[in-house]
Formats: sequence, C-alpha cells, structure tokens
Amino acid sequence: MTTNINANLLETGADELERFALEECVKRHRFDQRVSVLILPDKRCEMSIKFARLGAQVLIADQPKLQQEVEGRILAAGLRDEILFAPCTLPELPEDPKGEPFDIIIIRRGLCALPYEEARRIVRKLLLKLKIGGKLYISVLGLHSELSEGYVASESTIDQRFAKLAPPLAEKYGIHDQVCLYTERNLFMLLLEAGASVLRTLTTTYGNVKGVAVRV
Repeated sequence: MTTNINANLLETGADELERFALEECVKRHRFDQRVSVLILPDKRCEMSIKFARLGAQVLIADQPKLQQEVEGRILAAGLRDEILFAPCTLPELPEDPKGEPFDIIIIRRGLCALPYEEARRIVRKLLLKLKIGGKLYISVLGLHSELSEGYVASESTIDQRFAKLAPPLAEKYGIHDQVCLYTERNLFMLLLEAGASVLRTLTTTYGNVKGVAVRV
C-alpha cells in the first residue's frame, strides 16, 4: 500500500480522534503485519473500512440486531476477511473476542449512556483488552455543548451527573435516555482512575470531549 493511499485514507472524512487512531495504525503496521483494532460501535462501517484498508484486522462490536446490516456492509466492501462483527450491548463487552489483545480500541458512543462509575468500570475492562502499550480512543458528549441547555444535572458532580436532556434537544438528537455529560477534566480523571496513562484530551468546536490513553 502506497504512502499516497495512506494519506488519502487519513484525510477523508476523519475527525481529529479518528485521525489520531488511523495514524497510530499506520505507525504500528510498519513494524508489525498484524495490527488489531476493536471499534465500539461502527454501524455504517466507515471507520472499520479505513482501518482494514490500512492493513488492520478489525472487530466491530455493536448491538446484535445490527449484525445483518453491518455484515452486509462488510461484504459489499469486499472485506469480510479483514472485518468481523461481535454482538455487544454496553455495559456488556464481547467475551474473548477475536484479535484480543488489541493494538487499538475506539469507543465513540455508549459511555455517556452509563453513570460515571459504570463507565469507569467499562474503561478498565477495555484497557485489559489492549496489549501493553496499546491505545484507547474515547469520544463522549460534552457538558460545555448545546446539550447542556436545560440539562437538569448540569450543576451535579460527575458521579451524580446522570439525567435526560431537555425535550427539544432529546428530540433533535434522538437521545431520549439519561446521559452523563463530561468536561475535559472529567474524561481525564475517568481514564486516570481506570488505570490508563493519559496522552491527551481535547474539546471539539461543538463541545464534545475526546481522549487518548495508553495501557501501561
């Protein structure tokens, strides 16, 4: 695979956290032909396809009801040997998934649907599914975003911050269950308390919060 192809894959439609993870995949692939990636979730398979085309073995973990749809997308992309599906509904994680221990784990949604303490337990379990030196990439909904408007738990401490969004925003974003919204510091502490070494955190223009951590 040429450098130009890799560059195109890194640039096409990737947000900052995704770009960090793709760059990590490229670096690891230079030294190890077997780079394994776990993504929770990836319903449309867009991220998984990018990793597979960089030479990684990818496992998508998502709701069992989506298995047929996801596997159809994998088949259409011609990547059924490179991308597999594992049924998974948080807070449960796949047991002994193919590819474990992973080089890279990405969790883009789902943690905010859990109270903080439960989210911390999940992050700890995810870290244990990484190789030593493997990296975890997390994206969560931000407290300093539009979602906080009318959010009754805005003033609560992170361990008590779990409530529904204001009805107009719940309708707008299709988020009708209780959620925990994070500040950048909250995510930093979540990773630290779970036992990770935090490499970076950031807040996007829209107020969502992202972090990168490594298993040590």
